[in-house]
Amino acid sequence: MPVSRSSAVSSPRNPRRRSFLRAAAAAGATLVSGGAPWVRGQPAAAVLGHGAFRYRVVPGWGVLGPATPVKDCHGIVRDREGHLLLLTNHTANNVIVYDRAGRLVHKWGTRFPGAHGLSIVTEGAREVLFITDLNTARVVKTTLDGTMLEEWRWPGHTGKYTEEKQYRPSWTLHLPAGDFFILDGYGRDYICHHGPDGKFRRIFGGQEGGITHWGPHGGMADVRDSARPTLLIAMSDQQYLLRLGLDGTILGRTELPGGNPRQIRLHGGNFFVAHLADNWPQDRASRGFVSVLDGDLRVLANVGGTAPEYDDAGRLRRMRSREPVFTHPHDLVVDDDGSLYVAQFASGQTYPVKLERV
Repeated sequence: MPVSRSSAVSSPRNPRRRSFLRAAAAAGATLVSGGAPWVRGQPAAAVLGHGAFRYRVVPGWGVLGPATPVKDCHGIVRDREGHLLLLTNHTANNVIVYDRAGRLVHKWGTRFPGAHGLSIVTEGAREVLFITDLNTARVVKTTLDGTMLEEWRWPGHTGKYTEEKQYRPSWTLHLPAGDFFILDGYGRDYICHHGPDGKFRRIFGGQEGGITHWGPHGGMADVRDSARPTLLIAMSDQQYLLRLGLDGTILGRTELPGGNPRQIRLHGGNFFVAHLADNWPQDRASRGFVSVLDGDLRVLANVGGTAPEYDDAGRLRRMRSREPVFTHPHDLVVDDDGSLYVAQFASGQTYPVKLERV
């Protein structure tokens, strides 16, 4: 079923993410490694955020040293034991498992050079991981300790692709009943729906009808209304969140001007959005921030960014990075205490940043 669209989905101002990745790789060496920039250059006791959402960096959390290296830290999730699982595209250890204190519990993985998206899913009595790999054009399901369970390759059978290199899956979104959706955010922009048995059901979206690039990067299945679940998509370069029906119908969009939303997490009734800098590397002072939104997707706070402001018509004014706490947030997770753990892209091989709520 084709996706319903408006011409606004493809914005002429959007930079090409492929160029962004090339620029990130070239500039990564100029960033200082070994921990969060905030810890190195600013008082660790400084309080970040606005209103009820204020945080303080925990210096040195998760720094493991050369025996456990990282490159880009793309994804981070939390299991039922409270462990933090970090996904990096360093093939010495693609998955790094931390305890809450930031100590190494376990590490595994050498086969994901393009490791990008990480989802944790409960299947009966167990939890499993879904990993997307940009370089090998596949989605893999594993146990928490790395045992391979299943994989999905490029969907050539759909007729939407003529060769494997056109397919670069960025993330998976999951429904409680087991259905999941694969976002081809760095390829041809299609979304593939699979059933609980893993079998392909439908494909929608894509570069059709004059749309040349719209880029569903990350997101989540919003199941707060169990009778009407939707997909909430992080449209990174386009600077908005897109809400889709499960058949791909566009239901709405939420503008986030000045942001670059890479991933969305729901915790305690609030949405947390990780933003890369919107115009890096041209503006090196723009390092990204984390937004906290209410249940209606209205921004309440920007951690590391300017305070959110709405005009009289209810339009959000442009947000900006303000404090040098982050280096390109790409994903995040929130624990039971409300602390944030932020994984970063093109950050000079730095480990995640932990911010405790104050």
